[in-house]
Amino acid sequence: MFSKDTMQKDGKLPTLQQVSERESPHYLSSSLVLGLRHQQQSNHAKLKGAVGESCTGHLSTWPAHLSSQIVPQRRKPHSPTENKIHGCGEEFSSSVSKPRFLEQLETYLRKELQSLDPSKPNAQELKLQAYQEVFEYFIEDFKTYKPLLSAIKNEYDITLAYLRDQIRTLEPLKAMVVTVSEQCNQKILALREDERAEIKALKQEKVQLLKRIDQLRENQLGLQAQLARMQEDLAHQYLLYRDEADSRKLLISEINEMRFLEDDLKHLQTQAVAVEDPVKMKLALKVAREDLTRLQVELNCMKADYGEVVPRRDFTALEKNHKEALAKKATLQKDFDQLKEEYDTLLDIHKQVSDQRDKVSTQLEHIKGRLTPRPQWQKCAEVVSGGDDRWHLLSEGLSSDQLVDVLLAEIGGKDIREKEFFDGLGKGDAVPVYLRYEGTIKNLKLKKIEIVDKIKDIWKEKVPADQQKGERRSLDEFFHEYLQKKHADSASKWAYSIQEGCRLYRDDDFINLFFNILTGKVDEGVYHGQIHLISHLLKELMHSDSSEKGSLSKEKFRQALSRAFPLKNQEQIEELIQAAESQQGHLEDLNTINYEVLFSEFAEDQVGNFLTLLRKQATAEKQKYLAALTKELGSRTEVKVADLRTAFQSIDPTVDPQTVERYICLAFQMEKEDLEQAAPVDVNSAMQRLLAADVKRTGPGPKED
Repeated sequence: MFSKDTMQKDGKLPTLQQVSERESPHYLSSSLVLGLRHQQQSNHAKLKGAVGESCTGHLSTWPAHLSSQIVPQRRKPHSPTENKIHGCGEEFSSSVSKPRFLEQLETYLRKELQSLDPSKPNAQELKLQAYQEVFEYFIEDFKTYKPLLSAIKNEYDITLAYLRDQIRTLEPLKAMVVTVSEQCNQKILALREDERAEIKALKQEKVQLLKRIDQLRENQLGLQAQLARMQEDLAHQYLLYRDEADSRKLLISEINEMRFLEDDLKHLQTQAVAVEDPVKMKLALKVAREDLTRLQVELNCMKADYGEVVPRRDFTALEKNHKEALAKKATLQKDFDQLKEEYDTLLDIHKQVSDQRDKVSTQLEHIKGRLTPRPQWQKCAEVVSGGDDRWHLLSEGLSSDQLVDVLLAEIGGKDIREKEFFDGLGKGDAVPVYLRYEGTIKNLKLKKIEIVDKIKDIWKEKVPADQQKGERRSLDEFFHEYLQKKHADSASKWAYSIQEGCRLYRDDDFINLFFNILTGKVDEGVYHGQIHLISHLLKELMHSDSSEKGSLSKEKFRQALSRAFPLKNQEQIEELIQAAESQQGHLEDLNTINYEVLFSEFAEDQVGNFLTLLRKQATAEKQKYLAALTKELGSRTEVKVADLRTAFQSIDPTVDPQTVERYICLAFQMEKEDLEQAAPVDVNSAMQRLLAADVKRTGPGPKED
């Protein structure tokens, strides 16, 4: 970039005009670092010839204690005293002389720095460029330290280039940060506006409440004043009453005194008359005795004449009662006569029926001796699939010959009473959603294995669908959607045919449970509880099977059962072991139990004895648990939420609060949030709901603890 002639003519570094073409922003790019290095090497070669070979590879002995500041950090163009270079000032010019190469470097650096415009945006980069050039000239002059100094400078250049790239990369992020900051500020302002409106509404409500409080206080003060006034009136009235009572007592005492004075006066007057006229008193006494005798005679006559006479009031009342009694007697006599006639008629009828009975009995005895005894068809219910209900349905209104055909059809595996067509139940709200159809529907006559497979497929799709939605839907709604999805136009045929098949094969526990859940008699949690019970036992058995052969010894099998069901007693455990042994078939090792055979329920149509017994024990344990709950409730006819919660915690101390709340919701048929306002329910109804749900004991009872 600098010509050789220029370097040799004056023996100085290139001037600012000669390097002006490198002041563009592109010069500082990291991509041109290597090119700049080659140019500086060539410039250094030229500078070497101008300076001389004597100083190559040697350090200068110029005093090191002098300042190395070439250009002051703060320059004032109008103050020449502050524009001097430390280390090159006049205070050292006369005593110590600098090396020529150092003076050239300082002169070049001073010119480069003084020619820069600080107001430019890239002024700092241009300033750094000048220092880089001087430093490279300095490195090139010292061959001994050149590798180390070049390595140091290269690391600094690479680091600067890396930092510049990082700055360019972070520039868009800075704008993004500014935008996000503005959005956050806007959100904060919006929240403040909302809070301001809410605070304003709360302040208004506060003002209204304060006014209401002031009004209530004024009413209270008014009532207190009225109460004080009434108390004063009451006290005044009480004083008046006391005065009146005292006055009355004084008046009574005065009246009594006056009466006593009057009696004393009369007594004194009588004594005075007796003293004054004793003859007159004797005459008066005689007249009084005559009058007394006369009155006594009249009184005796009145008693003799009217002793048996009653008052007219009593006579009227007795006469009225007599008439009513006569009327009742006439009515009762009439009813009695009618009943007597009916009784006579019944006696005649009874006599006729007795005669007919005797004749029929005689004929029956005569027939029994000659004819075959009539079969007891009710015994067939014990062997027919479906039990008493299905046999009653099959045998209703049939003769003996027809009953024989029905029994033969059952033995042969056919159902001659299955309907060919169903009558639709309509589309009313009372009809289940999956049976809403008007018209005639053909019976598909599904076999038992087909119904079992269909039920398995329904449960297989319903469980993940409920988990995906986060809530458990009712089985009838999902059953309707399942049939619409799988069979579309023939969904009603499948719905009626599956329901008829469930009714016919209700002796199968799996089908019966599905049918009861579908009709709402049993909660769906019972099915999931049975699945959880079986899967929990299977996991425990697999965990105990370290050899993974699918079989365990009797002792390990017993231990696994005890761990899986810690609440079962030894008798129940032994019953399960016996059921498992009966299901093993013919095995060479009688002390080994193949537990995989016990869980073949879902692969075949038949249910194993082991799982059947396990379900029966679970049902019996639930019934025992609810019986203890009923006993704890005592003689109550209705139960409240708090009473039921206390009863659960009393008979099952280890039960967690969430399980208790779930049981209470099942008993009251409402959500947890509405339990506080729940009215008492009948104890029998609550027990029936719990019996139809998945309820079980979680820990030992108080006596077993």
